[in-house]
Amino acid sequence: MSNILVIILIIISLNYLFELLLDVLNLRYLNKAIPNILSDVYDISTYAKQQEYKAETTKFSFIQGALSFVVIFLVLYFGFLGKLHAYIAEFGFSSLMTTLAFFGTLFIVGQVISMPFSLWSIFVIEEKYGFNRVTPSLFVFDFLKSIFLAVILGGGLLAIITLVFQVSGQWFWLIALAIMLLFSLLANALYSRVIVPLFNKQTPLASGDLYDDIKELAQKVGFPVNKVFVIDGSKRSSKANAYFTGFGSNRRVILYDTLINSMQNNEILAVLSHEIGHYKKKHIWTNFALGGLQMAIILYVFNLFAQSTDLSIALGYSNATEPIFHLSLIAFGLLFTPIEHVIGIGTNMMSRKMEYQADEFASKLDYGNELISALKKLSKESLSNLTPHPAYVFVNYSHPTLFQRARKILDGEGHQTKK
Repeated sequence: MSNILVIILIIISLNYLFELLLDVLNLRYLNKAIPNILSDVYDISTYAKQQEYKAETTKFSFIQGALSFVVIFLVLYFGFLGKLHAYIAEFGFSSLMTTLAFFGTLFIVGQVISMPFSLWSIFVIEEKYGFNRVTPSLFVFDFLKSIFLAVILGGGLLAIITLVFQVSGQWFWLIALAIMLLFSLLANALYSRVIVPLFNKQTPLASGDLYDDIKELAQKVGFPVNKVFVIDGSKRSSKANAYFTGFGSNRRVILYDTLINSMQNNEILAVLSHEIGHYKKKHIWTNFALGGLQMAIILYVFNLFAQSTDLSIALGYSNATEPIFHLSLIAFGLLFTPIEHVIGIGTNMMSRKMEYQADEFASKLDYGNELISALKKLSKESLSNLTPHPAYVFVNYSHPTLFQRARKILDGEGHQTKK
């Protein structure tokens, strides 16, 4: 084995063990006493159900994670990726088609391996705890649509990036960065209009008190809203959500029907106030800029590594006389994992800070108590873990815990809380 392969195998092993440790710590923290300010979230029977749900989903992830680790480790150890490239190359395709065929094959294999886990998660675990609304026919249609989008959008973007790599030389990272940022902007702008309708029905919110209240709130805080839509999220899950999408005059408010059915108007306005807070605090563009900076660094460093054949050889293609884009890309991604984790922790820390700021914005609009009430309902309906381990939160949570958010809101309003 090459030294690079040894390093890659050590990295993925340590990464697996680290994530396993966090899951074990989080699982053992389940029976910790619920803070007093959250004592009204669950009654005794529902809390027991939540504990069982969290334990079952965590143990299920243990099995899925272990299988993924073993498969990836063996694939790398025996050089199957290099052998796959050699096999595809024998057909005499162009380098672009070879790359697409290579990733297409991995995509198909990945779908085959993950399918049993998806089926079990949806039709056994989620069904058992009353979340699932997906029918077998809907699952099949969703799966086919997702494959279609992956081929068209993912395959198209991959083809463009591959061509850029082949012709741009040292400027690859800069051109690829511009393409990916543009793609990200277009995806955000078109998501609700093009992607969502393939899976869900969006209908304009009917005139009434809620519609008038949303328009009044948006006008009050100077938040441009073009339309308010209700999405039929209940056909897949009982869990609720709400979000904004689009830019400028094309901005839309999207409310899940489950959210409308489970909350009072003031609680919905509190949730929207929080989301508006992200807009007013320019969090969306801050995240976009930081994401762009992160992407630029990754692409620049990758461009340096990708000029060597060492990465291709490490993945099992010993006959490499020139860099193989797809092999270099995978090898670099694996080598970059530790740095990616560090960046991810930093990103989550910043994200949690932004969530506090958005909560504060809603509180200043006098929606603090309603926001706490809404967050409690969302937590109850999704059987959220109210006592996650601090280390797990630090590494994995992009949002503060419900306890942290509630305490911060109440403290900001001058209330005294107890741990």
